[in-house]
Amino acid sequence: MSPLYYRLSIIFCLTGFLLSCKEAALNHQVGDVIDRHNGVAVYYNGSVRNINGRNLAPDGYNLGLKYQCVEFVKRYYYEYLHHKMPDTYGNAKDFFNESTADGERNLHRDLLQYTNPSLSKPEADDLLIFNGNRFNPYGHVAIVSKIMENQIEIVQQNPGPLSKSRVLLSLEKRGNYWYIDDDQIIGWLRKDH
Repeated sequence: MSPLYYRLSIIFCLTGFLLSCKEAALNHQVGDVIDRHNGVAVYYNGSVRNINGRNLAPDGYNLGLKYQCVEFVKRYYYEYLHHKMPDTYGNAKDFFNESTADGERNLHRDLLQYTNPSLSKPEADDLLIFNGNRFNPYGHVAIVSKIMENQIEIVQQNPGPLSKSRVLLSLEKRGNYWYIDDDQIIGWLRKDH
């Protein structure tokens, strides 16, 4: 295959991919429900940096900025798990408390905190925390929706224009530790059973 043919093939593939993403985005307006998990809606936000005002629960509890990732996980914990976090503010990466040991209580969120890797296997309904990076310094949060032998499925709101509301991540056990194979994942939080 010639270098020119190879470059043109890549350009056509990328163009097709970007057009399909644009077409998918055109089918949704900000605030449209694009998924549901355990009856809790996942909303379309259009762009990672879109801010559409603050969402408050009927009792005044701060759920976060509409339709950001934090708003979804806090709304999920509030509506489905009936949990209110003591600290209702902060960016996604701030959900993880560096000074809290694996398996100990994160007092800011009143949830058990696990590090990646952890002695504890992730469970459905855990709140997964991604660290910030140079493209997104705020981090990201999602809900573990399904556990399989070597994978987990997450459901997320506002993952960015090229991601879907549900994705699979690799899970593996090495020795006594469970690893979610993504360097951005710093840990997960869990409500006591």
